[in-house]
Amino acid sequence: MQMALLLDRAVVRVPATSANLGPGFDALGLALTLYDTVEGRVTAGGVTVEVTGEGAGELPSDESHLVVRAMLRAFDALGERPAGLHLRCDNRIPQARGLGSSSAAIVAGIVLARALVEDGEKRMPDEEALALAGAIEGHPDNVAPCLLGGFTIAWEEGGVATAVRREPDPGVRPVLYVPEERGLTEVARAALPKAVPHADAAFNAGRAALLVHALAGDPGRLFAATEDRLHQQYRAQGMPLTAELVALLRAEGVAAVVSGAGPSVLALGVDGWAPRAVPGWRVLPLDVDVAGARLGGELLPRRTDNSV
Repeated sequence: MQMALLLDRAVVRVPATSANLGPGFDALGLALTLYDTVEGRVTAGGVTVEVTGEGAGELPSDESHLVVRAMLRAFDALGERPAGLHLRCDNRIPQARGLGSSSAAIVAGIVLARALVEDGEKRMPDEEALALAGAIEGHPDNVAPCLLGGFTIAWEEGGVATAVRREPDPGVRPVLYVPEERGLTEVARAALPKAVPHADAAFNAGRAALLVHALAGDPGRLFAATEDRLHQQYRAQGMPLTAELVALLRAEGVAAVVSGAGPSVLALGVDGWAPRAVPGWRVLPLDVDVAGARLGGELLPRRTDNSV
């Protein structure tokens, strides 16, 4: 079927995410109310990208930008690439902090590409968009909550990413502790052993199941449900300040975990908990985002130099 490109602009807002949540390694994820906003439009030729906020002056401004790469993969899947693209990215998700910034870029690109094609969502429903996002990212634990919102359980079937979404209990109060230092997912993964004791695997299976129950309706059990023996202890040496903060918060009875591959820390509080200030860390009290990637909203401000 012939693909019709739309020449007007589209805007997408995508949430930050926290994966693993303690015991749910590479499977569980939570969408958070901290967002990147991307505006895209089809042009007569070439690719240009403007970035404000997080990553400004660091991220590429051409076709090597991750949002563009995801858009082009989506356009290929939809049937045709446009002659050119122009993007404006207003980033609020910290880069390389374990908050799903790369997943946000990938999901933003796929959803934007869909929006710029007539009947794009029919051509590529969410299941296919998630499969493509998982293929680009390499694992679905962040892209799933970013696309779908809420609390997600993600896995692969035959190498294809899929997920189910659960509505989180409204009493869950996520708080992010974000350091100035950055981390790399590949470095964090390299710290993991090739095998773990059977007892530790069994322990995590039970805690991950309990975490699904706790997040979906029994937040009083979050402290026990966020215990982990599969990954955090092995990564602690590479990010000692993160491990120290997790231990400090848990000693106070707070359900704290490493956010994704770190070095940020996610605390899952309940109604009535007031987060403490910690020197050297940005403290961001948030809510769970329940909408996921969302089209619409105001266009980003135009540049005043008339370059594009």
